[in-house]
Amino acid sequence: MLSCKHLIGPLLNRQFRRHASGITAQLLEQRYVELAQPDGQRLKYPSIWLRDNCQCPECFHAETRARKSHWERGPLHVKAKRVSYDEKSQQLIVNWEDAHSSSYDLEWLQDRDFGQQSRQRYLNEVYKPPVQLWGKSQFGEVTREFSYDDVLKQDSVLRDWLEALAVQGFALLHGAPHDTEVARHLAERIGHIKRTTYGDVFEVKSKPNAKNYAYLMTPLPLHTDMPYYEYKAGINILHTLVQSSSPGGANMMTDGFFIADKMRREHPDYYEVLRTIPVNWFDIGHDGDAGKPFHSLWRAPVICLDVDGQFARINQNTTKRDSRFTVPLDQAMSWYEAYDKFLQLAQAEAVEFKTRAGDVFVFNNLRMLHGRTAYEDSPDNKRHLIGAYVDWDIIYSKLRTLKFPNARN
Repeated sequence: MLSCKHLIGPLLNRQFRRHASGITAQLLEQRYVELAQPDGQRLKYPSIWLRDNCQCPECFHAETRARKSHWERGPLHVKAKRVSYDEKSQQLIVNWEDAHSSSYDLEWLQDRDFGQQSRQRYLNEVYKPPVQLWGKSQFGEVTREFSYDDVLKQDSVLRDWLEALAVQGFALLHGAPHDTEVARHLAERIGHIKRTTYGDVFEVKSKPNAKNYAYLMTPLPLHTDMPYYEYKAGINILHTLVQSSSPGGANMMTDGFFIADKMRREHPDYYEVLRTIPVNWFDIGHDGDAGKPFHSLWRAPVICLDVDGQFARINQNTTKRDSRFTVPLDQAMSWYEAYDKFLQLAQAEAVEFKTRAGDVFVFNNLRMLHGRTAYEDSPDNKRHLIGAYVDWDIIYSKLRTLKFPNARN
């Protein structure tokens, strides 16, 4: 039989309340609060996090979903005194040492579980859908096609289209009218256009005295647009207004994340070079006779990762790579060798297809390398595309409002 002496330590560090529902609330060493559910699942939260996220009107402004308290009056040194679970309201109740009380809905707590499975579910389902990498042989399987009218008129189709852009990285729309505002309408259906030095919408066609390489009839090598922007455009919307009847003018595309992953697995030394050595990307000039001059510069590696170590951005544009290479001399040769391997793999995995008038080719500009074959213009044979950009912040926001219309903080 245990003496009182043996029980004093555990009781000082663990407050315990049990109800008929079977849910148990426990305070562990005044640092954590744990809920044990009837199915055996245990939800554990830092007490400082609970105080920081108190949902009472004094601490939280529900209408704006904003925390009202300031960190200088924050929870670091305020400890939980007692915890209990109210079966009727299905709430965790926490009484603090400064006489403040907090209550938390069970469902709210379950959605914010610190367990690995719950965290991963939030990252995949709410934060960003996980991407599906693909090579040339999988192109037919991953291609998603939509009706232009359906995307404009049906929220369910809009959601599917945006998810395809997030997961597969591209999608094709058919049936767009012969209207120079198609790209703008799609961008505004999502949210709003990203305006660049080339305007809010831009034209891709053969131009005399072209100020951009894309306005020539020559082959356009695989690239991403605007690597010279710190906040690079998220998606590229390209509406084929008129398609060339010449053999050329076909679209080319490669999944840049697939190539980066292939480099990581098969050529790890080259991969590290492209992941770590910054490149100077630039754009200098003006667009059109009346265009304002611009001088855009950004230094970044070819392969960029996010905070979770996932692929976030590919920078590749041979025509916009600066002759200034501001790295130590001994890194230059190794970079060129790695870059050559990257381009070799990208070209080998490139798919080719030719859009028709009324098609809209939309793709993730942070991920997809795109280009086109050469073509010939004549008075009776023109190729005319109209494009627009939208940032991923806007796209993900729209996607979440469609998936979670009743989301709460």
